[in-house]
Amino acid sequence: MSRELIEVPLNKLVVAESNVRRTGAKDGVEELAASILAHGLLQPLLVVACEDGRYAVIAGSRRLAAMKLLAKRKALPRGFAVPVMVREAGEEESLAENVVRMTLHPADQYEAFRRLELSGLGAADIAARFGVSLRIVRQRLALGAVAPHLMQAYRDGELTLAQLEAFTVTDDPVRQDQVYQALGSFREPWRIRAALTQADISGRDRRVQFLGLDVYEMAGGAVLRDLFSTTDEVWLTDAALLDRLCLGKLGEIADQVAQEGWLWTDVALEFPHSHGCRRVYPFAVELTDDVVQQRLAANVALEELYTQHPRDEVSEEVAAEMARLDEEITRLSHQAYAYDPAIIPCAGVFVVLGHDGDARIERGFVRPQDEVPEPEGEHEAKAAQASNNDSVSADVTMPVEAESGGIGLSDRLIADLSAQRTVALRDVLARQPDIAMLALAHTLILQGFYGRRYDAPSCLTIRIEAPALAQHAEGIDDGPAARAITERHEEWAKMMPQEAAELWDWLSTLDRDSRDALLAHVVAQSVNALILPHECRTSVIRDANRLAQATGLAMRDYWSPTVPAYLGRVTKAAIMQAVEEGVSNEAAQRLGSLTKVEMARQAERLLVETDWLPAGLRTPADVAEGEQEAVAFAQAAE
Repeated sequence: MSRELIEVPLNKLVVAESNVRRTGAKDGVEELAASILAHGLLQPLLVVACEDGRYAVIAGSRRLAAMKLLAKRKALPRGFAVPVMVREAGEEESLAENVVRMTLHPADQYEAFRRLELSGLGAADIAARFGVSLRIVRQRLALGAVAPHLMQAYRDGELTLAQLEAFTVTDDPVRQDQVYQALGSFREPWRIRAALTQADISGRDRRVQFLGLDVYEMAGGAVLRDLFSTTDEVWLTDAALLDRLCLGKLGEIADQVAQEGWLWTDVALEFPHSHGCRRVYPFAVELTDDVVQQRLAANVALEELYTQHPRDEVSEEVAAEMARLDEEITRLSHQAYAYDPAIIPCAGVFVVLGHDGDARIERGFVRPQDEVPEPEGEHEAKAAQASNNDSVSADVTMPVEAESGGIGLSDRLIADLSAQRTVALRDVLARQPDIAMLALAHTLILQGFYGRRYDAPSCLTIRIEAPALAQHAEGIDDGPAARAITERHEEWAKMMPQEAAELWDWLSTLDRDSRDALLAHVVAQSVNALILPHECRTSVIRDANRLAQATGLAMRDYWSPTVPAYLGRVTKAAIMQAVEEGVSNEAAQRLGSLTKVEMARQAERLLVETDWLPAGLRTPADVAEGEQEAVAFAQAAE
């Protein structure tokens, strides 16, 4: 058998007709070219001599294509000589080379890449030498670094590649082995990742969105990465550092806000709803013609961009211009409102992290110790002036002498006369529904917007009782419903007069629709559908159901069955029932062997895209008269 080894110029080599490789002949040529450039041609080509002086390649067509690619790129010198082994036959040798060989096991490849890294080669160098992407090299390096016990399990077929990839979320081999042993035979990739990251913070956390992952890493914060995720999912391991950095960034924003002249600023990751302060809102001011024109021009420009560029066709430049115009409109709009200059030096600002990952700047809070009392007699004078406008709007208690026209009367007689006037007012008010609605709105709005300064703000004995909900549901005051209510409240507050004594006249000027909308806002604050274990409120539950039905309440717009909100606080039986109702009985049965923590997480993934709600949050299709809803109280499962 002839085995002559010679060197042949690259331009004298062609692919033989007897070369058996037809499928995939061009696959991986880039990678092969990079390897040949870095390591040289490690195996000579098998060729047969042609009558025209050329040599036909019977084994090595991919190597030939790679070298021709390098020559085209001028990475090989002109006249490059290729080592070849000349054979007499053709097809059988080509078949033998491609069939009688064993592909390298992936585990051996991963460990070999890891050894290259340990020898001093960086990931970028390895990528260049083997013609693969940097991402692929990092994936192979991570796989090569898993605990030896796990790599052997992969070789033995006890772990799939997807399961091995899941273990690369952490580079701690001890932790990898612990999770491997703890999971037993339940080693789905999602479960492995969940077990390895259960004590860490997701990159989707609002704190990370606010701070930026790069800032956290520059400060020395450790990160776990899923190199095999299409979304490049990450987890942060140092919660204390993340909180400290977020508070620092909020503090920088607070320092800028403090330059407006506020008495104090306070930063927090959560809004301190038990702050005990009185809230003061800005009032409307007249804009200059220049500001009005600027805002109009920015609005017109933004509308034109939206018309010319549909959302799915917006370039980065156009998107940036849209964002700039939107910020400009917001900035100019804020100039339409201002705080009383006398309030700013005795009020403060909370700078907190919102649920959407943006900083919330809440201005105008007056602490009890910072309240400035009004000069003696000034408050009574204002109230006296307001009482001349309409007798129903008595905002404060007037001196007895004023009520009796300066004539000394006995307390008994004054009470008698005021009772007569009260009953007369009741009768005349009942005959005038429009004034009655105005008086109702006046009374409730005083309570809802003017706060503790007016403990008895109206002659109508109607009171809003709005129990605090945060003590029953953590984080509720930063949820979508509470934020919408707060934003609506602030918009109304900006339009109202600063003094309560002026509210009646202001309400009188509102059109009917605006007044009704404002009344709906304050009435809504009195809703109390709380179900507490020590109270029997069957009629309240029934009426809350009717209200939900009448308003078309859709709780999934406000609430989702997540682990913190529900699934982590009920028993395994309740979790399986939820999945059975929301997904299917089969899906519920598949969760039966999981631990409580794993079951809750998997159930969240299944239920979050459905419309499922627990019984207490469902809106009944019909609430019959006298119907009672059974409510069971049980200790929350830990």
